Order: sequence, then structure tokens, then C-alpha cells
Amino acid sequence: MSAAETPPAAGPAPVTAEAVGEDSYAWRRVHPITPLLRGWKALVAVLAIFAAQAGDNVRNLAHVLGGRTWLALVGVLVLVTVVTLVYSAFAWRAMRFAVTDEAVHLRQGIVFRQQRQARLDRLQAVDVVQPLLARLVGLSELRLEVAGGHGSAVSLSFLREDEADALRAELLALAAGLRRPSAPPPSAVPDAQTVPMVPGSPLPPSSTVPSVPRALGPASVPAPVTAPGFAPAPEQQVYELPMPRLLGSILLSGGTVWLVLGVVAITVTIVVSDSIDAAFGVLPAVLGAVSWVWSRLNGAATFRAAISPDGIRLRHGLTETRTQTVPPGRVQAVRLHQPLLWRSRDWWRVQINVAGYGTEAKERENEAVLHPVATRQEAMTALWLVLPDLGVADPQAVLDAAFTGRGDDGGFTPSPRAARWVDPIGWRRRGVLVTERALLVRSGRWWRSVEVVPHERTQSLAVRQGPIQRALGVATFVVHSTPGPVSPRAEHLTEQAAAALLDEQAARARQARQAAGPEQWMRRGAS
Repeated sequence: MSAAETPPAAGPAPVTAEAVGEDSYAWRRVHPITPLLRGWKALVAVLAIFAAQAGDNVRNLAHVLGGRTWLALVGVLVLVTVVTLVYSAFAWRAMRFAVTDEAVHLRQGIVFRQQRQARLDRLQAVDVVQPLLARLVGLSELRLEVAGGHGSAVSLSFLREDEADALRAELLALAAGLRRPSAPPPSAVPDAQTVPMVPGSPLPPSSTVPSVPRALGPASVPAPVTAPGFAPAPEQQVYELPMPRLLGSILLSGGTVWLVLGVVAITVTIVVSDSIDAAFGVLPAVLGAVSWVWSRLNGAATFRAAISPDGIRLRHGLTETRTQTVPPGRVQAVRLHQPLLWRSRDWWRVQINVAGYGTEAKERENEAVLHPVATRQEAMTALWLVLPDLGVADPQAVLDAAFTGRGDDGGFTPSPRAARWVDPIGWRRRGVLVTERALLVRSGRWWRSVEVVPHERTQSLAVRQGPIQRALGVATFVVHSTPGPVSPRAEHLTEQAAAALLDEQAARARQARQAAGPEQWMRRGAS
């Protein structure tokens, strides 16, 4: 083999810039009191399992030990507490995190080591959470929601309140495309201090946001952003939820109705059977209704929304306070829902799909809420936060038709008369409308619903048709979104309308994504 044909010597595989200086990152630890705040949960879990599994054994032990039983139980409790705290302390020492211009790195684990990396260009939301005990000692949990599957969130708990706020501002600035003062600014970052507050539209110039958005639309004013030091971006409150309205909405909710019926059922059962034992069959349902009512009250209390260059900021919570920041363009879909008992007050619940939210069952349903109980004007304003320009000449007329219209009101494409055989009650309310910026789907005669999907946030499309639909000549048009409370689907359209909508939406989604620009919103103006 000639020298020209000699293969080069095998060398180390090329590494990325992130991996080169990994050991030289500025690794940080969470607050030293974290083991105490985390350890009590493990202690309660152990005690609950012990009480459930060893109840009979404890009673037998009491017969053997006599008066020394409680001493033995206290000893077991102390041992479990010490073991839990020691393990939590070792876990705290093994946990470290570092922030670079591209990602947040987290190392944790004692027996099984784990290293996670949350890319900032995939950042969907940043939450500052304060459970009750953490709030009492001035600590917060910083939770990063990253686009990904189940368990993609990265949690940094616990940090001092000022440290958590400063770190949130730093992460949002880096995710927006800014760099630290020591790093040379990328040429793509605009030099101007004007940045979009939400995708496509800065903050309105007036001191207060109008209750009904004038065009759900554009305005332009400078928004001061301090890049050096990553000072928190300014914000302007848009709306807040009064406590009397929240309490009224809970009283007019299905959970409260079931709670009242459950209490009545327990009372009647006790009176008729003359025994309290017969009521235990209804008790689980009553406890479930109580849990739902408390969850809704605890999660939506003190709810208020603000707008800033970082995106949409939501603050809410009673015993556990939460500050959410959803960067521009991260909302995938919006759902405006009106339960039957809310119609007399014209209240609406506004929910959103955000990648990272909605991947963990119902405990996180309060995280995907843009407004828990909105008036119609506030519901329009909440939609404006996500989609400033609806792409129509008269957005209020279109939304009024979406909220209460029927048939072809507002230019909607309705379900045909044949759909009455599969949907005899709600077929007149069903309809779909395509604008320049979004797809709107309305449904529900008694429980009204309006779903809005920006074209650029469309994940995939499908047309489905069951055997009965095929016989009637109708089909269902489905828009796939990220996991969450919003599942857009236009039921029982004509076959021709569903097929045409599939082609049109595929083209619109492709064009909208091409024009959407980079995920780092500070660079969009220069892209």
C-alpha cells in the first residue's frame, strides 16, 4: 500500500463546543435546606405505606410489648426520619447544575448517576413555583419545560427567590437569542431595542390593554430590554381574575353539583339505613369532588396575566404560588370552553397547548390555563395574547360567530344536514373557518367550545371516516397538536369539504412555518 493510500490514524471523535468545556462549567448547587423540604414528602410516603400495610402487625405488637409499643413506634419514626434526611443530604451533594449559552445542564443521582441537558432553543416555558413550605422560608423551584416527550421538564429546586427570578431572566434572555456581555453578540441579533411582545405584535401603546382587542392586532412601540446582566424584562398586566367570580364559577361547575349530590346521597343513606357504614360506598366519589373543587380554587386563585418581551406571564395559586412565562410563539393551540351553567354569565375557560405542559395527567391541568374564568371580552383578549392578528377584517364579528353562531354564521363551513343522524343535538353548531392566520373550529350546543390553531403550529392533519359517516357522506377533519387539553377536530363535514380542507391546511401550514422565522424571537426581526 502506498503512502497516499495509507488510512489516517484513528483519533478521538470530534466533540461539540458544549462538550469541550463541560468540566469547566460554572457548576452550582441548589439551596442547602433542600433536603429538608424534599425529605418530608418521602417520610410521609413511608409512614403512609407503613400504616396501610402494618396495621394488624402493630396491634399484635401492642399485645406483646404492652406500654413499650409507643416507644418502639417513636424509635421507628426517628430511624426513618434520619435515614430519609441522610439520603436527601447525599442526593443534594450529588446534584449540580450549570447554565451555558446553549443549554442548562443538570447532574444528579447517587447510585444511578444521571445527566440531563435542556436546550434553550427548545425552551417552551419557565415556571417559578413556590410550595407552601418553600414560600415560608423564601425559596422557589425553577421548572423548565422543554419540547419533548414525557419527563422532559428540568426542575431546579430549591433556590432563593431572588436567585430563581434572576436565573429565569437569564434563561429567557439566552433562549431569545441574546448572549452574555462577555460573549461577542451574533450578527443576527438586532441592535435596536424594539422587540416583539408576542408573536407578530408588540405591546399596545395605551397604558391599559383594551378589554376587547381593537383588531386582535398589531401595534408598535419600543420595548426596553436590558441585555447586559439580564435584568427582568418589563411587563404590563392585561387582566386578573376577581375572587367572587372564581367562587361563583366553582359553585356553577359540575364538580360542585356532584359534591352536593354526593352529600345528599350520604345523608339519605344514613337516615334510611340508620347506619353510617352504608355511606362509605358513596364517600370516595364525594372525596373526589372535594379534591376537584379544592384543586380548581387553589390553582386559579389570584390569577393574573401580563405581557412582556419575554412572552406571556401568568401568576396564580393560593397555597402553592406559580409564576409561568410562556415565550412568544410557544402556544400550539387555544381552546375556549363554556360549560352549560356558565352560559347565563357568559363566562369562558381559556386553555392552551404548550409543548411540555399536558404530558403528566390531570395534576397539571392548572398549568395549561390562559384564563380560568373569563368574560367574553377577556376571552378575546386572552386569544389576542397568543394570536394578535386573526387574519380577518372584523375579528370581533368572527369570534362572536364562533362563540354563539350556528350554521354558516361568520363565514364558517357548517356540517351538512345529513350530520343530524349522528349528531342530532349539536350538528347546527359545528363548523370550521380558515383565516389567513389560523384555523377555527366551533362545536357544542349546550357545552360550547371554540378551538384555534395558528397555521404554523399545525403538527399533522388527518381525515377520518367511520362506516356510518361513509354511508352519510360526511367525514371528520383532525388537527394533531402537542399533548394538552386542546384536541382540534371538525366533526361531520361533507367529504368534499374535509378533503379540500386537508389540502388547503397542509399548504397553509407549510407556508406559515417558512415565514415564522427562528425560535429565538430576538432574532426574528433580522432573519
